[in-house]
Amino acid sequence: MARKKPVPALTPLELEIMQALWDLGPAPLQAVHEHVARRKPRAYTTVQTVLQVLHRKGKVAREQRQRAYLYRALETRQTAARRAVSRLLDNLFGGSAESLVLNLVETKQLDAAALERARRLLKGDKS
Repeated sequence: MARKKPVPALTPLELEIMQALWDLGPAPLQAVHEHVARRKPRAYTTVQTVLQVLHRKGKVAREQRQRAYLYRALETRQTAARRAVSRLLDNLFGGSAESLVLNLVETKQLDAAALERARRLLKGDKS
């Protein structure tokens, strides 16, 4: 049986552009550029090129609206996060979620309150 081709990870710049689309919803290049440039100055043509790459990769759709394209994310933030965490687990923690959580606790990035919320979620208590 043929293996599925792995979905390539988003580059940091591609992720910035996707975050803009997740925040804005469907948007023209100009709006995406303005949103991205609020955090870090980026050339208009750079944002345009990355949107074209994301379109070729099947991560965004584009629709002609008058003289401009309207771009929208085809992958949700949750799906992208799930893939990124899966890669992180595989690449740095040998697939061990426990090792990741222990690392977060040891580096004080996860506190007792967050651990308690996680414990309640594991027990099925959504409050």
